[in-house]
Amino acid sequence: MNAIITVVGTDQVGIIAKVSAFLAERSINIEDISQTVLSGNFVMMMMVDLSHGSKPLEVIKEELSVLSKSMEVSISVMHERVFSAMHRI
Repeated sequence: MNAIITVVGTDQVGIIAKVSAFLAERSINIEDISQTVLSGNFVMMMMVDLSHGSKPLEVIKEELSVLSKSMEVSISVMHERVFSAMHRI
């Protein structure tokens, strides 16, 4: 199962490292990643493979919520099918 993770917030050192380490610790593979910084605002989108992950999606969402608060950024997680349906024209 794939999911889309988005991270948005003020640019700071270590955002990619912290989110990537979080995912690696849970055996979640990053299949694609895109990030940019616009006028000091950090925006990152990842497609991740949860099929070998050590925890269910709902637990990952809760843990990422805790991580987002500690980093003072917004992190959202959405099942790939929901994301695709929302962005279909």
